Amino acid sequence: MKTFALAVALAGLALAGACGGGGDRTGGSGAAPETATASPSSGAVVFNDADVAFAQGMIPHHRQAIEMAALAEQQGGDEVRELAARIEQVQEPEIRTLADRLREWGADVPAEASPGTGADGMGHSGMDHSGTGEGMVPDERMGELADAHGADFDRMFLESMVEHHEGAVAMAEAELAGGVHPETRELARSVIGTQRAEIDQMVRLLGP
Repeated sequence: MKTFALAVALAGLALAGACGGGGDRTGGSGAAPETATASPSSGAVVFNDADVAFAQGMIPHHRQAIEMAALAEQQGGDEVRELAARIEQVQEPEIRTLADRLREWGADVPAEASPGTGADGMGHSGMDHSGTGEGMVPDERMGELADAHGADFDRMFLESMVEHHEGAVAMAEAELAGGVHPETRELARSVIGTQRAEIDQMVRLLGP
């Protein structure tokens, strides 16, 4: 009888150990940070709210820079046109990368406004500049830029784009401070390096 009771007790201990030992295979508490999202396949944290916010903010920010660059290619001087072409070449692929990443994460990709529905109602572009991204150029300023030519255009473009780039750098720095997704953090570093160099160039073009 004692032997039977001992066997039952040992079996109970073994069952309890089996149930409790497999709950956390990562060695942690098993609870992800509130702002983090786990990969469905691996359970590893791959991105968080800061990564999503950076991607969703940078897409419309880049779109406006490309719109401004398109104006520069038509109305700017030689050096401004060359700068505008480089901006397009760099930022268009970054938009595609960020949009693809948001889709992978199941997050919304910011939509482009329909032509003629700009926030000022003037219809001078197909973009809505009413967003709150850092450095975004207001619609009124975009309208003035669209109407400018020659040296006036160059000055207005450069002044506006410097502020626009400074906003992008601030957004990228926020991603480095709070984001966790490695590839998105690397893109943020690239934004900082590229746009700081372009800011320096634009300041030189503006002159004293």
